[in-house]
Amino acid sequence: MAWYPGAQKMELQPESDEQPAITPTQVIFHSVAAPWTPRRMYEYWRDSTNLESHFGVGYNGSVGQFIGTQTRADANFRANRRADGTGAVSVETASNDQHTDAWTDAQLQALIALGLWLHQRHGIPIRACRTPTDPGFGVHRMFPEWSASGTACPGDARARQFRDVVLPGIARAAAGQPTTIPAPAPAPDVPEDDMPTAQEIAEAVWNHQFTNAATGKPLYAGAVLEWMDKVHSDQVATLQAAIAALPAQVWEAQVPQLRADWTPEEGAPSIEAKWLLAGGRISLIEQAAQGVVLQQILAASGIDTAAVQDAVRQAVAAVTQAMADGIDVRVTVPGATTQEG
Repeated sequence: MAWYPGAQKMELQPESDEQPAITPTQVIFHSVAAPWTPRRMYEYWRDSTNLESHFGVGYNGSVGQFIGTQTRADANFRANRRADGTGAVSVETASNDQHTDAWTDAQLQALIALGLWLHQRHGIPIRACRTPTDPGFGVHRMFPEWSASGTACPGDARARQFRDVVLPGIARAAAGQPTTIPAPAPAPDVPEDDMPTAQEIAEAVWNHQFTNAATGKPLYAGAVLEWMDKVHSDQVATLQAAIAALPAQVWEAQVPQLRADWTPEEGAPSIEAKWLLAGGRISLIEQAAQGVVLQQILAASGIDTAAVQDAVRQAVAAVTQAMADGIDVRVTVPGATTQEG
């Protein structure tokens, strides 16, 4: 197995001894989607996964090697080791969590130097791979055969740098020419954004003044919104109180009539026992009204409390009819006239 002199050796075991040998014919560059040092990459491969790469390159250009380049490493799917024994050398690099950032200048210099050594040590040609099995250099997303479920790795910025900086840099280094890292292109001149911010828009709406059509007096949108919130809050409170009062009102209104009209049979349950059963069902109606009907009302732009009260009365009337024929439900709701259901 071969170890790169420019890397710190951090050998993964048992992978380094137990995984099969390969003949390296490709180099595939990755982004690890984390701002890790080579040491942290080694710890991740060792402690958290059964995958690994041959190399790791930190933001500062430091290089770690975890497995010899003539031993399979499992970061390239079908390119790890093919049936003919050839395989790819994998190089992970520190990046942001979304692997959208560019390689740093130090990383670019490290990748060019590593690429040159791999070319010289293993005869890997300095060209972009033309097929999934073609000898050369590439980035992880280049072919679906290199990734089990598809990937954008190493990101758009680094894919461009591979084509424009890394591969030409390896070629220049192999020819004995200096490998200078081009300066990043200056940001284009962008006119100053004079669009209002979200906060400015919100404040303008809140402070907007208009005229009350009925009184001719000025009104502010913020004041109107505050008043509407209070009205809706009061309506909701009234509705909640009415729903909470329904079971007791049904009980008080119907038990005397039941006592007058019902003749118990031998062994039959008492009036109170039957109404305990009814009360349990009424409790379910109350919960449903609070948890479903009320949520629907609150989601609407306006609240029709009379319609909700009527719906609840009808539900209570249906239950009481099922429990004892002829029950008349009378419900009194604060702020509303008494109705029969």
